[in-house]
Amino acid sequence: MIVFDACRSKLLQASKRTTSTMFPPGLFILLAVLGQISGNFGANIARGGTATQSSMGWNGLPERAIDGNRASEWGQGSCTHTEGQAKPWWRLDLLKTYNIDTVTITNRKDCCHERINGAEIRIGNTLSDNGNNNPKCAVISSLAAGASQTFQCNGMEGRYVNVVIPGRTEYLTLCEVEVTAIEKGDSTEYVCG
Repeated sequence: MIVFDACRSKLLQASKRTTSTMFPPGLFILLAVLGQISGNFGANIARGGTATQSSMGWNGLPERAIDGNRASEWGQGSCTHTEGQAKPWWRLDLLKTYNIDTVTITNRKDCCHERINGAEIRIGNTLSDNGNNNPKCAVISSLAAGASQTFQCNGMEGRYVNVVIPGRTEYLTLCEVEVTAIEKGDSTEYVCG
């Protein structure tokens, strides 16, 4: 465990090593004083994983959803696409177990944005039913065309992040999936006091 003492200079050094775009230095210090910060600070870990999906339509490769590009029009080459099928799914393997904080989904803009409505985000460590039996983090009730929405998963533990449309025949298209998390067992703490 790494512990930073009450010394302001050490806290500032620590804040420079974190993802500075997520926390301005003043906010970092305030949160550190309150004991609200630990581990990773908002880095997208999805890009380090591998992706797969239930089928592939129109050359919509599953890894497009983790290419770091939120481009949301099909012609830009950054969206996935399954065939029309019952219960289509997409899965991210993070290669390690994490405590998942957030999952951000970017929807397609140029067509068919309503297809994602009702999709579930599932997180866990099992591949039962291709990972679709893992616990539910959220349901995407509605997501506007081209929009990105962040879903809070509150530290759910898992290696796999699934997006699945249950209960109907549909196409699944994702233009970006971003995940913030802390690797299980990371005990980095920032303590001031």
